[in-house]
Amino acid sequence: MSNVVVVGSQWGDEGKGKIVDWLSDQADVVVRFQGGHNAGHTLVIDGITYKLKLLPSGIVRSGKISIIGNGVVVDPWALLDEIKSIQKQGVKVSEENLIIAETANLILPYHKEMDEIREDAAGKGKIGTTRRGIGPAYEDKVGRRAIRVMDLRSETNLDQRLDIVLQHHNAIRKGLNKKVYKKEELKKELMKIAPEILKYSQPVWKKINEFKEQNKKILFEGAQGILLDVDHGTYPFVTSSNTVAANAATGSGCGPDTVGNVLGITKAYTTRVGEGPFPTELTEGDGEKLGKRGNEFGTVTNRKRRCGWFDAVLVKQTIKVAGIKGIALTKLDVLDDFDEIKVCIKYDLDGKEIDYLPAAVEDQKKVKPIYKNFPGWKSETRGARSIEDLPDKAKEYIHGIEDLVEAKLSSISTSPEREDTILLEDPFNN
Repeated sequence: MSNVVVVGSQWGDEGKGKIVDWLSDQADVVVRFQGGHNAGHTLVIDGITYKLKLLPSGIVRSGKISIIGNGVVVDPWALLDEIKSIQKQGVKVSEENLIIAETANLILPYHKEMDEIREDAAGKGKIGTTRRGIGPAYEDKVGRRAIRVMDLRSETNLDQRLDIVLQHHNAIRKGLNKKVYKKEELKKELMKIAPEILKYSQPVWKKINEFKEQNKKILFEGAQGILLDVDHGTYPFVTSSNTVAANAATGSGCGPDTVGNVLGITKAYTTRVGEGPFPTELTEGDGEKLGKRGNEFGTVTNRKRRCGWFDAVLVKQTIKVAGIKGIALTKLDVLDDFDEIKVCIKYDLDGKEIDYLPAAVEDQKKVKPIYKNFPGWKSETRGARSIEDLPDKAKEYIHGIEDLVEAKLSSISTSPEREDTILLEDPFNN
């Protein structure tokens, strides 16, 4: 039996929530290891839709332990609101099934405001962030001035930590002619919610080690996608954390030997939210059709997603970077009504064929896709639960993708419903 890491192999929005929920039926523990409440996961269970941002997807299942790791940046007010919201849907959340790393860094109001200030000032150069303060919070973490969950235990310690972080932020705010933050007001607000946050707080590294010794099956849940990784993505149009599978160990406090099998969630076409290069983007026609059929709107922001054909060059690259062993193909049913389906197999860069995405953003914007055409199957795959249920031309498409990205399919998703999944390999037994 192997633990499993689930990561997105594209720009996020690949359908990780459904796959994690589906896998969590076998898992004992589900761990979120990076990102913040800028990444949403939508789950549909027995006709009920759950929209999660910070809480791991395992929270909706009874008998599972959900962990928010040290690699996550936590907006404490957003987390408490999310807990209340999901409790209203009948989900039980308590210290018994939710653990927050005591070393997780907090997102505070000045982080969100700084995010907004920068995006507004950037004009055409904006990154396209969710304006939730994720980037500035990670900056404070790296700058060693952040407030962490553990700092809420002591008013004296919190007072000292606020002195350090506000010295930095208020200096910038004064320079921008923005109102400065008063320490006492912020401290009062934090101390008010401290008991509600601290009751979930534990040394996560220790708990994961205990679960490992007990032979518990652990599912590590990534947010966003590898192409948004701060090191390996389309920089600077990326998130502020490492989204690759290797960060599952760092972001939760365990060794690489704990991580196990890596499953890459891969949409049957390509989408992107926000700014940045997108070689196979379709701005009208088939792009509009993909967006409409796929209901491509962000879970967190409700922003319309940009859509395009499947890019095998990018997915092959992320598979190598993240050590992905198998891919879970999602939203195959969205392609049911196309006469012809294209897949990018190489790029043209200034007249030269290349088989990877170059690192320089100016080159990323210049590359032109070279396509291989697949015939559409023009019949319904929605709800299919076995490979035999798929049309021959749909099988031709998915086997073509396997060959092009050099990875085996682990499963195929044919609707948002958890049961509408074709299992080809069990990730926990791989």
